[in-house]
Amino acid sequence: MDTWAEITAARHELADQLETLDDKAWNTPSLCDKWTVKQVVGHLVMPLTTSMPKVAVALAGSGFNFDKMNDKLSRKVADEKSPAELIAALRANADKKFKPPGMGPETPLTDITIHSADIRRPLGLPTVVPGNRASAILDFLAKSKAQGFVAKGRLAGLRFEATDIDWNSGTEGQLVRGPSEALILALSGRDVALDDLEGDGVATLRSRSR
Repeated sequence: MDTWAEITAARHELADQLETLDDKAWNTPSLCDKWTVKQVVGHLVMPLTTSMPKVAVALAGSGFNFDKMNDKLSRKVADEKSPAELIAALRANADKKFKPPGMGPETPLTDITIHSADIRRPLGLPTVVPGNRASAILDFLAKSKAQGFVAKGRLAGLRFEATDIDWNSGTEGQLVRGPSEALILALSGRDVALDDLEGDGVATLRSRSR
């Protein structure tokens, strides 16, 4: 699989759906805590359009707290751009090969996929993650450290199995089973997806979110 090609495709797919939204939809709370749909799009556009010197200044101004810096810059981009400008920026930079230092392309692929679902689910928009894309993301989340996506200890003692693609994380532990898109969200801490899953491990996963 050409991971960068999948990232480009995912950005264009999201832009296509964003073009159908009205103002109410843009201001709808997303699955991301404290972010609206527009602010999530701002987050996706921010690293594609913000220079490294500006990121460094914002990081220093946030006490070198990456999460605070990310929130500040994402909100700034969302505030300064109209929905049409955000869509245009997402399209214009769809093939940009940005990734955090030390990370592979699986990181931006996972980021665009999860945040697209953060937008689509509250709005009732269809979410379809192609099988090859879903398999790569699930491998990243369940079989690597996936820093920044999976909370420490969240997956301990659990095994995962997709029902719509040929993918599983192993044969030991309590089972969590269901559609690949729901597994991606549940592994990354989006509890809304737990209702789409089954198995003796679902209750364990739910308890770790409290």
